Amino acid sequence: MAPRSGKSGDTERVRRLYDRAAERYDRLIAPVERLLFGGGRGWVCSRARGEVLEIASGTGRNLGFYPEGVRLTCVELSPRMLEISRRRARELGVEADLRPGDAQELPFGDASFDTVVCTLGLCTIPDDQRAVAEAARVLRPGGRLLLLEHVRSPLLPVRTLQALLNPLSVLLENDHLLREPLRHVQNVGLAVESLERSKWGIVERLAARKPEWPMVG
Repeated sequence: MAPRSGKSGDTERVRRLYDRAAERYDRLIAPVERLLFGGGRGWVCSRARGEVLEIASGTGRNLGFYPEGVRLTCVELSPRMLEISRRRARELGVEADLRPGDAQELPFGDASFDTVVCTLGLCTIPDDQRAVAEAARVLRPGGRLLLLEHVRSPLLPVRTLQALLNPLSVLLENDHLLREPLRHVQNVGLAVESLERSKWGIVERLAARKPEWPMVG
């Protein structure tokens, strides 16, 4: 679907950035993952159940971590990253519906999925608040949102360093260092079940559930 009004320029910029970076992305992110996010993908994906939607799925680095029996749909903004993800799915023998899509405007009806997953994606999506709202919209009552993200540290010295680095990070990779997805999760009415922070508070693992009853507001 088309990027949302008011964010189309930023969204197209992200698409171009990650199209250009697609072939080297895995090589570049691997050492960062070992340093900061070790075990994070497994933590998130092992909790997925039923009809699963992964947003901002990148090059498919999560594909090998999902448990048997899930029915997986992945959406990714960058066509070139999606190509790599499809290649990885073939190599792993994983069945998944891998399609182009914008996490800010998901092409699915309300209450379509039992689980929504996002790993290291909300930092680059132009409107991360909208992406969380869309994730909540497509979740069925009782469904879970599972996140692995780098976030704004609660520690002042670390947060100060993040603030200094953030302009360059956004300029080069549209990678926002000061985002707080927990706030958005709470604002859309999801109930936080598990929240783990590590690495001076900059790494966050979060599991939240959509209430069984209709959300108000």
